[in-house]
Amino acid sequence: MDRRQLIIVLALGTTQTLAWASSYYLPAILADPIAHDLGISSNWVFAAFSASLLLSAVLGPRIGRQIDHVGGRSVLAASNLAMAAGLALLGVSYSIWTMAVAWLLLGFGMGAGLYDAAFAALGRIYGEAARKPITGITLMAGFASTVGWPLTALGLAHLGWRETCFAWAAAQLVIGLPLNLLIIPPVKGGDAKASTTVKPHIPIDRPMVLLAIAFAAAWSVTGAMAAHLPRILEATGATPLQAVTAGALIGPAQVAARLIEAFVLSRHHPLLSTKLACITHPLGAAIIGLAGGGAASVFAIFHGAGNGILTIARGTLPLAIFGPANYGYRLGLIGAPARMAQAAAPLAFGLLTDLLGGKVLIVSSALSLTALLALSLLPKHKHHVPEASQS
Repeated sequence: MDRRQLIIVLALGTTQTLAWASSYYLPAILADPIAHDLGISSNWVFAAFSASLLLSAVLGPRIGRQIDHVGGRSVLAASNLAMAAGLALLGVSYSIWTMAVAWLLLGFGMGAGLYDAAFAALGRIYGEAARKPITGITLMAGFASTVGWPLTALGLAHLGWRETCFAWAAAQLVIGLPLNLLIIPPVKGGDAKASTTVKPHIPIDRPMVLLAIAFAAAWSVTGAMAAHLPRILEATGATPLQAVTAGALIGPAQVAARLIEAFVLSRHHPLLSTKLACITHPLGAAIIGLAGGGAASVFAIFHGAGNGILTIARGTLPLAIFGPANYGYRLGLIGAPARMAQAAAPLAFGLLTDLLGGKVLIVSSALSLTALLALSLLPKHKHHVPEASQS
């Protein structure tokens, strides 16, 4: 990695960490105090959050197409502005309706500013050589929850939830916006007008469908575990301390797996690492099923490792199979079902955990194995992509 590429990776890694910490990881800490202040159930806050994720899924293909045409700089900068506006509006919310609009603004910001947009930006800059920088930014942003949750909790304790939202909004404008504008290079041949009027026709063929199924199944597990991991582990017999300790291991496990991807698995086709990532959650579930709640930390390490590699695969596997042509738009199409599944998973798995207890890991393991099956049906060689027609 040369010096210029390193600077871009460090900048995008920083802005991705900020983006995830101040949006996706916000409700875990602030949902209850927001709900208390507004006089509503916290379920309404999570419902607004789910709606923001659905909006980001719907916008994904269009945002990807925009990046294909004009590059990532303007799109990622727009995400900083949208997130800052959403956070500021959230901070001044005194009704459920204002809070909902704030989350819709954050949904646009997440659609234009989280991993898929950053991966598309790197694909536009580096083409087929984007695998290494994609891995690099996920290494840094793997600490988003590790950094974001304590900072949000600290702000809540010492400033209040409203001021914490304002602080994150300021960080978007003071840190995120300048980094995206100054560090991400412009791309040659970008045409902003064409990006809104010309739509490439990408066939929804067998590899596209299989990838969409694989990522939707895998990311539903990710969304479910992010929302319910401690509760599920306690249902398997783990003590509250064991469950919390296990949860703290997921972040380091993700980063460790990404280091293995960067230095070992990167020599191989990304299909191999993606298949391995789909096996780790069922293996961890089998271990905790046999050993009981005392193996909660082992499960967390296996789950975290798989999740860490899956994040990279979401960017690198479509690039390896289809190449860089219309990469951002393709990512948006493939990723839309995954984002929708991720949005629905917390509610679905909450209901399933009420019904099944710890046995809900059988369902999550079945989803991971479904993803593995879909990946096994994919061609390892580069898929022939016909010239995309314009419409």
